[in-house]
Amino acid sequence: MARRTLFLVGAAAVAAAWMICGNTNAGTKSDALRGNYLESRTCDIYTGPCFANSQVGLGGHEAILAWNIESGSFGGIDLSGLNVVMAVRANDTLGFDGGLEVSPDVIKSVILVDERANTAQREALVGLAKKRAPRVVGDVVRVAAAPIKIDVDHAEGVAHLDAGKEARLTTRKIMKCDCVCTNEAVFYPPLAQVEKSSPAFTVDGGFQGRGLKEHWSNPGTRSAFVARFAE
Repeated sequence: MARRTLFLVGAAAVAAAWMICGNTNAGTKSDALRGNYLESRTCDIYTGPCFANSQVGLGGHEAILAWNIESGSFGGIDLSGLNVVMAVRANDTLGFDGGLEVSPDVIKSVILVDERANTAQREALVGLAKKRAPRVVGDVVRVAAAPIKIDVDHAEGVAHLDAGKEARLTTRKIMKCDCVCTNEAVFYPPLAQVEKSSPAFTVDGGFQGRGLKEHWSNPGTRSAFVARFAE
């Protein structure tokens, strides 16, 4: 009888351990953060040295960065299905780690959080943007909620961002007809931490919101990235 009791206790302990492991693995999987990333700047990121030299110091002071969270949590807060956009303005070309490295020392940003997010989720979205793009977040002068919609087709390089009346972006894949000097390459890497990034053509893009004392538009430029991110 004693042996049977010990066997039952042992079996119960093993079953409990399996349940704990299963729950832990499931939690880890659901908490893994992944999604889509878009970026567009006011200078060509896919270009040749001659074009880049003509733009450095004059263009590329502004950028739009956008994250579409497919699933996962940040800081213990579930952000699945939500979006966040950061508009950036600097005093020089945002050219970190590029063919012509330029490091502006004054950067201001506006962060737009998904209007569907609750208070905790909005704070987490701001934290996510700051963590993914630490070198360009600079001084956050404004945080606001907006109706943000992001659609991405990685295979076609086509993406759409609509953040109410504040920010917009439409991209397509770069084609042969977009090359001028035949020496084009990715001259500047993405401003945020990403995976599997591809340069894209900005069909239409710009920022019309408040806070940066400037509005911009950059249609018809080789200035965008379509990427994925995960952590």
